[in-house]
Amino acid sequence: MTPAEEPRSPSPPTVAAAPPTPAPVGPGTAVLAMLTSALWGGTPTAIRFATDSLPPVMVAAIRFGLAALFMLFWIRWEGVGLRIHRQQWRPIWGASLLLFVQIVTFNWGVAGSNSSHGSLFINTFLFWVGPIEQFVTRTARLSGRQWFGLWLAGISSLAVLLGDAGTGGKERDPATLGGDLILLVSGLILGIKIVYTRHAVQSVEPGKLIFWHDVLGTALFLACSLAFETTRSQGFTTAAVAGLLYQGLLVGGLCFAIQAVQLRKHTASQIAVFSASTPLFGILFGAWFRGDRLGWSLPVAGLGVAVGILMVSRGATPRPAPSPTPATDRHPELSPASTETESDQSAG
Repeated sequence: MTPAEEPRSPSPPTVAAAPPTPAPVGPGTAVLAMLTSALWGGTPTAIRFATDSLPPVMVAAIRFGLAALFMLFWIRWEGVGLRIHRQQWRPIWGASLLLFVQIVTFNWGVAGSNSSHGSLFINTFLFWVGPIEQFVTRTARLSGRQWFGLWLAGISSLAVLLGDAGTGGKERDPATLGGDLILLVSGLILGIKIVYTRHAVQSVEPGKLIFWHDVLGTALFLACSLAFETTRSQGFTTAAVAGLLYQGLLVGGLCFAIQAVQLRKHTASQIAVFSASTPLFGILFGAWFRGDRLGWSLPVAGLGVAVGILMVSRGATPRPAPSPTPATDRHPELSPASTETESDQSAG
């Protein structure tokens, strides 16, 4: 029998390369992660300064216009194409519409309440993400500890809602029940958006998705503002411009860049642990820069939300998927755990 006639043994199945082992979180990583959490925590305060003299939806248009400009340079640097394929239009438009509704409600809520409450209530999005993934998309299963963390965060927020809102204090930005309810709705929409984004990145590269949803979101904000709001040039005060640059460049640019670099070496859960400090930073910044009232309930509730985030961010148990999707095969870095990008975490 010639070599050509010899039976060949079946080829071994191709085994995908194992993902690299996550690096331990060192002091440098911890400092940068805390920096991003602090900057995210300051977002409601920056919005409050901007909405002192500019309408809320116009503030959102400028913020995400600046973020889109940063993303344009970022994805060009990473070599990600901008072309939208036919099957990608639906997830991009879906993310854009959710961004529009969530940010409009958040900016309205912050303008009608104060930055401390804004930072606290927007972080209740975790109260919705877990149940949605367990009961609706069925992609995760929460442990008893995580359920306790969700209830702790929810009860802490409810205590502030019932205790502080509508007190009519003499502080610069008195909290109102209406503003706080709008902020809670915004937190719900943010939770839905995060779950939707984790689904959308299975067919759209994260950088491309963020860029286009910033661009389309900016167009929606601008159209809405021009139709229903009045913006005067006198509104661009020094404080308002500083608030806009903070939101668009520091949060929309620097925070995203730091997180993107860190997610190449560490898992999302390693980095997400530091986000527990975000509501506490937000409360402190609101008190320092806007004079928000710090009654006993607000710091205690902020601590409750922080502990709840810490308990939930340990990561829910994923449900086994029947088979990997083609987009996940092509882009193994697009795992659901790594897609809670800056646009989601700092959308508030």
